[in-house]
Amino acid sequence: MDDCHVILVDENDVALGTMEKLEAHRKALLHRAVSVFIFNTSGSWLLQQRARNKYHSNGLWTNTCCTHPYPGESNLEAAQRRLKEEMGMQCSLREIFHFTYKDALDNGFTEYELDHVFIGISDEAPKINPDEVMDYRYISLAGLKKELLQHPENFTVWFRRIVNIYENKLTNL
Repeated sequence: MDDCHVILVDENDVALGTMEKLEAHRKALLHRAVSVFIFNTSGSWLLQQRARNKYHSNGLWTNTCCTHPYPGESNLEAAQRRLKEEMGMQCSLREIFHFTYKDALDNGFTEYELDHVFIGISDEAPKINPDEVMDYRYISLAGLKKELLQHPENFTVWFRRIVNIYENKLTNL
């Protein structure tokens, strides 16, 4: 599997080919991604702070983990793999929705992704990979919404979008 390539897709998530990850972000081409949200049994969200060495959005708070599926890897496999790689956790995950977004990032990159969103419930303590994650914390939805209103710049663009979708999608689970 080639973790330096992303799967280019059309608006219907039909694979069109692959491209080197950084090139796809420089050219702003639509590609497949997954985002994982872990909640504890109290309903708090597990957030991570991205490591300073990440190629974009470094140091920002975001969902539990995210990645691009490898060519030939399912979205669920990618979500499970990345949860283990970044947070040292394993739990049952299920996809709850997907959406497409396009936003300019730092360092001249553009995130243009068809993002598959997965959730899981776990009280397992994360064992963070310091190459990927600086810190983690749990937060209630009310606390999160307050922070997002006061300091949206502290969070990744995709995370802000997913939280905005939350009340329409996740509350119907």
